[in-house]
Amino acid sequence: MYDKYLVTGATGFLGRAVAERLVRRRAQVYALVLQNDPYINLLPKEVHTVIGDVCAKNSLADFFADADSRTCVIHCAGIVSVASRPGPRLYQVNVGGTGQLLQQCMAHKVGKLVYVSSVHAIPEQPKGCPITENCEFSPGLVDGDYAKSKAAATELVYDAAACGLNASIVFPSGIIGPDDLQGGSFTSMARSFLAGKLPFAVRGGYDFVDVRDVANGILACSESGEPGKGYILSGHYVTIRRMLQIIGAAAKRRYRPICLPLGLARLAAPYYERRSLKDRKPLFFTPYSISVLASNGCFSHAAASKCFAYQPRPLEQTLRDMAAWLIAQKEAGKALPHLIRRPTISGARC
Repeated sequence: MYDKYLVTGATGFLGRAVAERLVRRRAQVYALVLQNDPYINLLPKEVHTVIGDVCAKNSLADFFADADSRTCVIHCAGIVSVASRPGPRLYQVNVGGTGQLLQQCMAHKVGKLVYVSSVHAIPEQPKGCPITENCEFSPGLVDGDYAKSKAAATELVYDAAACGLNASIVFPSGIIGPDDLQGGSFTSMARSFLAGKLPFAVRGGYDFVDVRDVANGILACSESGEPGKGYILSGHYVTIRRMLQIIGAAAKRRYRPICLPLGLARLAAPYYERRSLKDRKPLFFTPYSISVLASNGCFSHAAASKCFAYQPRPLEQTLRDMAAWLIAQKEAGKALPHLIRRPTISGARC
């Protein structure tokens, strides 16, 4: 282990899971937290917080004040969006913020950087062909602003590694699981489903992974990941229909939405996105999300399994835990904040 861990995006879904695991290992953890972040009190009391922004050089200087070769930086911060027009902040945080962080890592000669990218940064292969980390990374090779921003940031990290920084990259697939207080795409869909307010779902599927397994994979990568190497942290491919069936069974719900064919969903998605934006509702049914569900979701985590024994748990367990948590939240009368109200600084995309 390292003497100190600097975690960005620590109040997000993934970042909080990482911080909690580090605290359980009795590590010294510092978290970069936005001013007035409503989730700051959810961090373990042992975590030292530094108010700042990955895009602000001055605040990063404070965050890195005592960083050295015995410091490990875990960069989870990033805006996650399935919107068609996410706005300039997406690139400012995902690309510009990563560039600022890399400058500090190299200036302080930190011992290790683990950058949380996304499988969306990896160019898609024809269906049936396994997707691995061994590829070229470029915004021009992927579709959608979110994917392009993560591909550009990934390029920056690989360039820094080529210049001598001990940096490894992890590529999570669709992160789901309990404790998603910010309400990511699938969490928002599942909550609507359990409330009987999801009239339509979409055929198709993707690779989804438990947030707890990704957090464990990140910590394993910090110890054993090779410099300049990337590791896919995927889970299991599953259709949306099957996911809702498992959650419904766990919650003892008989409600079943109509599953639209992908072609019809593509036609309806622009309208649904505009209506969700107008009504300030969470975005999960957009042209980008539909394209994802129609894409090749065959991601191989063989490299991570070989290097640091990464192994995702069964998806049924994740979905049952998620359903139990959502029900407990509803019974406790706790409203979950929506991503649409404010860009969420979090770890990876769902």
